[in-house]
Amino acid sequence: MPAGFPDFRLGTVLATSFTGTLSERRGEPVERIPTPERFVDWLAVYGLAVDSCTAAELDLARELRESIHAAATAAALQDSLPAAAVQVINDRSAQGRAAAVLTPEGRREWRIGSVDDALSVIAADAIAIIAGERDGRLALCASPTCQAAFFDTSQSRTRRWCDMNTCGNRQKKARFNAKH
Repeated sequence: MPAGFPDFRLGTVLATSFTGTLSERRGEPVERIPTPERFVDWLAVYGLAVDSCTAAELDLARELRESIHAAATAAALQDSLPAAAVQVINDRSAQGRAAAVLTPEGRREWRIGSVDDALSVIAADAIAIIAGERDGRLALCASPTCQAAFFDTSQSRTRRWCDMNTCGNRQKKARFNAKH
């Protein structure tokens, strides 16, 4: 990946990994898709490869990202979903024409032709998670500078951090340093 950009935080859940492209939301925010080209890189990592992305499409992606974050946060807190966020998620879901295809090895892949197609796949994943259709629970990161929504699929459903290697490790170090 190109030097000069922050690393992607890679997760196993598409929609919440997408919201993680803006991290440290309550501290000093880190934008992990600062350019259209960087968004193309992120999409490729998740099997949603597109040839290009315009600045306007990146704006649509960020609008979707923030809408998913708002709706997932509300769902994790068991609050009412924000109507504007729900509308953006629904609009992006309906906009694309992505097709799921079965590979000869028995895996699902996405046939993507445009950024709209990729955003529709991300929006559909968010809908499935927020609607409770997948096995797991939405939670908020316990880090006071992060508080990202993440999808907890651990056996006990008691995970506290969006990412143990960053937020969890940082909190453990802070507790250790406070004791010594």
